[in-house]
Amino acid sequence: MTQPPLPPGPPPTPSEGSPAAPNGLVGPAGPGAPAGPNLVNGSTRHGLFGQRGMRHPWEIPLLAVGVVVTLLSYLLWLGLVIMSIVNAIRGQGPTLLDLQTGPFGSLVIQLFALVMLLPLLLWIQRALLYAQQRAQGVRMSPTQFPEGYRMVAEAARHHGMRRVPDAYVLLGNGMINAFASGHGFRRFVVVYSDMFEVGGAVRDPDALRFVIGHEVGHLAAGHVSYFRLLFTNILARVPLLGTAFSRSQEYTADNFGYAFCPQGAPGVMAVLGAGKYLNADVNVNELADRAATEKGLWLHIVNWQANHPITTWRTHALRDRSRAGHLWFRPGLFGEARGAWFVGALPSGSTFSDRYPTPEQALSLLEAADANRPGGTTNQFGRFPGVDYEGRPAIREVQTAPPLV
Repeated sequence: MTQPPLPPGPPPTPSEGSPAAPNGLVGPAGPGAPAGPNLVNGSTRHGLFGQRGMRHPWEIPLLAVGVVVTLLSYLLWLGLVIMSIVNAIRGQGPTLLDLQTGPFGSLVIQLFALVMLLPLLLWIQRALLYAQQRAQGVRMSPTQFPEGYRMVAEAARHHGMRRVPDAYVLLGNGMINAFASGHGFRRFVVVYSDMFEVGGAVRDPDALRFVIGHEVGHLAAGHVSYFRLLFTNILARVPLLGTAFSRSQEYTADNFGYAFCPQGAPGVMAVLGAGKYLNADVNVNELADRAATEKGLWLHIVNWQANHPITTWRTHALRDRSRAGHLWFRPGLFGEARGAWFVGALPSGSTFSDRYPTPEQALSLLEAADANRPGGTTNQFGRFPGVDYEGRPAIREVQTAPPLV
């Protein structure tokens, strides 16, 4: 029989000359360290307004609209409060209690309560979200998931962050996702386990690196600050404008991700398009070209309703870095020279069905493509850990190859 394990000993004492922290770890840096974030200097060393040239051109104008809408809402709220107090003292005229009997009374009362409680509710929601990660998530650190934590630290350094944010792996249950948030001056990123698995050496570590650069980019751009959320929360409920503002922030974060790891852009769009296994066989050029070839009002409505750029438009923006991502209208709609880069084998879904191939034509197209298909690119059913893919082209080579015609 083996001896039972010894109980854990006391925490190690800090080495001589290093400042001690209460938990036994090395404490914060000394007087020469850069100042931490505060209300006037921003999350990065680039100042309150962040790094220039990284933001989508629509982000700041829509932010200004959000500030104006919020200030008008609070002025209306204050006016209702003053009116109610004055009329109650005078004994005549309507008050808030009288307004609830009108045709829009219920809506007025709801808006009044929302504006009044929004600062407190937002603070509580952020505190609970952060506590949830600390209670449920697996924290990345130098000793746990160090590869992921290194990506976070390197992204923070690249973006000029004053402090490295917390990072957590959260059970994804099949969902590919990641997000960034904060509470007070603390910031954190969360990567769902299924997205984190993409980063393994046998898969696509650059795709995970891009995602982490994107999420830390949200932090560097100030997208999760308390006051920014406070001044845009009402805007988020305005049709068209709220979702457009969210999409502009996502394009901005993509700019940060691209600046940090440009080689990961095709991989992450393949993952978002087809998941962590089939991503290896996605032709990103075909995916991006459909942003220009898929037309119609209904497709635009889908984009206008989305909080994130739709996948085809987002892929096109990451491929064509000559201009900002399209927020309102598809690439090529107004005669831009670089809409679709290649000619697709199939007609777009916006055409009439008489242009769709017959079964015989589709089989002929497959035969023609098979004749041009490079060796090792058949059997497109994903790539899995533990399988030898030495005879197949590299993942990125498949993803960025010209589409077969």
